[in-house]
Amino acid sequence: MSDDHTHVQEFFTARAAGWDNRFPDDGPAYAAAVSDMGLGEGDRVLDAGCGTGRALPSLRAAVGSSGTVIGADLTSAMLEAASQAGRRREGTLLLTDVTALPLRTKSLDAVFAAGLIAHLPEPGENLRELARVVRPGGTLALFHPIGRAALAARQGRQLTPDDLRAEANLGPLLARSGWSMTSYVDEPGYFLALAVREP
Repeated sequence: MSDDHTHVQEFFTARAAGWDNRFPDDGPAYAAAVSDMGLGEGDRVLDAGCGTGRALPSLRAAVGSSGTVIGADLTSAMLEAASQAGRRREGTLLLTDVTALPLRTKSLDAVFAAGLIAHLPEPGENLRELARVVRPGGTLALFHPIGRAALAARQGRQLTPDDLRAEANLGPLLARSGWSMTSYVDEPGYFLALAVREP
């Protein structure tokens, strides 16, 4: 396991038990982001880096009982917190590295990723792996329940021109990784970049 992965696991393991309590008001933003994805009944969707599974209820509601919802995370403590919160009934929880998914090529209709991109060790290569498992025309949602500036302030840092989630950086990164960005919203209380899987 790489040092990047070990750091991510240590960071989230230490915070898993109280994670939902730290951000109790994020639910509506998650629901809005899932709604903006345009999922339909029977779709197959992955929540990549699902954490405590806060998106799983909205994803299940969007794809219905005939759809497939998978929540994948690298940290077992986060998946345990998801189970304790009752979110296992909304989808399958999978302990795995989203940079090397045990899923068939083109087997999904969409990927939802909340706060994931900042934790990817090789963003271009890792976004290509997400593209691999999504059918052409499928959707990627890169989401955060607060915007870039608000997140930087929360973390006590300044936004810099090389910020990965800046529109000028994210669009080309997605394009090099098999995605075409279709919309970009960065507001104080909401960040969502949507992209379509290229043929």
